[in-house]
Amino acid sequence: MSAPARFDRGHTDDLMSFLATSPSPYHAVANTAERLEKAGFRQVAETDAWDGSSGGRYVLRGGAIVAWYVPEGAQPHTPFRIIGAHTDSPNLRVKPQPDAGAHGWRQVAVEIYGGPLLNSWLDRDLGLAGRLTLRDGSTVLVNVDRPLLRVPQLAIHLDRSVSSEGLKLDKQRHLQPVWGLGDDLRDGELIAFLEVEAGLTAGSVAGWDLMTHSVEPPAYLGRDRELVAGPRMDNLLSVHAGAAALASAATSGAPLTHIPVLAAFDHEENGSQSDTGADGPLLGTVLERSVFARGGSYEDRARSFAGTVCLSSDTGHAVHPNYAERHDPTHHPRVNGGPILKVNVNNRYATDGSGRAVFAGACEKAGVPLQTFVSNNSMPCGTTIGPITAARHGIRTVDIGVAILSMHSVRELCGADDPFLLANALTAFLED
Repeated sequence: MSAPARFDRGHTDDLMSFLATSPSPYHAVANTAERLEKAGFRQVAETDAWDGSSGGRYVLRGGAIVAWYVPEGAQPHTPFRIIGAHTDSPNLRVKPQPDAGAHGWRQVAVEIYGGPLLNSWLDRDLGLAGRLTLRDGSTVLVNVDRPLLRVPQLAIHLDRSVSSEGLKLDKQRHLQPVWGLGDDLRDGELIAFLEVEAGLTAGSVAGWDLMTHSVEPPAYLGRDRELVAGPRMDNLLSVHAGAAALASAATSGAPLTHIPVLAAFDHEENGSQSDTGADGPLLGTVLERSVFARGGSYEDRARSFAGTVCLSSDTGHAVHPNYAERHDPTHHPRVNGGPILKVNVNNRYATDGSGRAVFAGACEKAGVPLQTFVSNNSMPCGTTIGPITAARHGIRTVDIGVAILSMHSVRELCGADDPFLLANALTAFLED
């Protein structure tokens, strides 16, 4: 078995472009859909009747996408192979009444989404992106990808204790960005500005889902450019790799004994409980409708789900050189060491021994090295969509991902090899 090339610059370059052009979950799913369209997939509406013919299809709902490829000869009871990921990342999101300010400063009122490293948002040049809902119910994407906002840090001269006691931020008072000057605050000013940016008629916007993002582009880093620094790797790195793997499975011509699926959900960072989150009905509904569209019964649905496997792909923690004691002493995943298998016996991750065998087999087939992540017993373990998917749908699920540093920062850090290695492993999983 031959190993893949150590470093595929094309794949990593494409990931960096994907990160830069996906400042919100809505942009991420639009970009994913565009990539799948090039591989022959077509969008289907949830309100339409579906047919059982072969080919690639996808459903868009808000910041989530579920895409699947039905190979020739697929039966109603044919099982699925699923790559699960999420499109959202921790950030600062615009409140319903966004226009604020004081003492001659114009500000934007924001709310904290998920669990961001708050200090990483200070003194950054920030853009604004998301979704505008018009009065007729349609939506328009907007992306002001230039320096527009800034959360200015308090000068050390006015906070002498910061050096000895550390930075202390009040989420309500200290994270509101500035975006201009003036005392005459006017309601509707921000949305009016965005209507102009999006080329819309004044007063046409009825609702919005907007969030800030750093406008600094992703970049290679290090002596040998062996690292990548960029935003939203948690978890657009997995979305990008999953889309590449699904497109490969659909176009490779390899015989498939199952139906490959990509499910990229929204709202993982705040619990997944929404109509576009992993704890909602979206995935189960799509899979069931696919079974029934091919003439299947409830019995076929049960048989299909019983043979289905899901890889929940999300970023994990590489060993930190400055904080190695925070990691389990016998499990030190390294960047550029290949994907990680994430294990927790208390089911914060869904991996068990049989699941490990599935992913280890895919990595072996792809010639990709495999690492394992386990939390230090003295520290709480994070979680993913993996346990939710397993419990909600009765599907065998395995938690995997790529090891990174600075998780939940505005700017995270991964190895330049690892995205390519993950995509190879995911491709082998779907094409097995």
